[in-house]
Amino acid sequence: MFGINENRARVALSRLVASGEVATNGTGTYTLSGRLAARAARLSVSRTGLDGPFDGAWHVVVVTATGDSPGTRRERRAALRAARLGELRDGTWLRPANLEVALDDATSAAVTRFTAVPAGDPAALAGRVFDLDGWARRARRLRDELDDLELVGPDALATGFERDAEVLRHLQRDPLVPSELLPGDWPGAALRARFDAFDAAYRDVLRAAHRSAGARP
Repeated sequence: MFGINENRARVALSRLVASGEVATNGTGTYTLSGRLAARAARLSVSRTGLDGPFDGAWHVVVVTATGDSPGTRRERRAALRAARLGELRDGTWLRPANLEVALDDATSAAVTRFTAVPAGDPAALAGRVFDLDGWARRARRLRDELDDLELVGPDALATGFERDAEVLRHLQRDPLVPSELLPGDWPGAALRARFDAFDAAYRDVLRAAHRSAGARP
């Protein structure tokens, strides 16, 4: 259905198992593990958009490690972004404390963490450390593209899969800032509602394609 033959699929799965990103019981069943399992957990939070109460406090994470290689610094920055932190200045990351900040051991050992309350406008600060306007513009475009995409027949599978993944990637970039710090026309809830409907329709098409493929002689 996606133009990937069985041999390439087996090779890809073998490489995922060897890298520790997928686990198998040897009977043809595979489950995510390692960093892919961690990413799936973050994705679940991103898709629902649920956050916690906000009392005005912010998480502040300051990088205190020195002498690290460029590769280590890149990995650390990626880990900090994955934790939905925004960079105020080089080495200083923060976010509203409506969500816990979960860091891996290596990143935790390289930083010092605080909780603080900004002296200025917290909504303006959120706009400085996160590209809220850019995220909102892209969210509106994706919502419109979902409205325009027709999921009819097996030919729609590849296009639908690509759009599905594109929206999920964008949702993972949502910093999940408290609603009181967001613009009044924030499109997060609208995109999630439209995506839930799209994803359900896409899965119906996928199940129908599987049934059709299984019925072929």
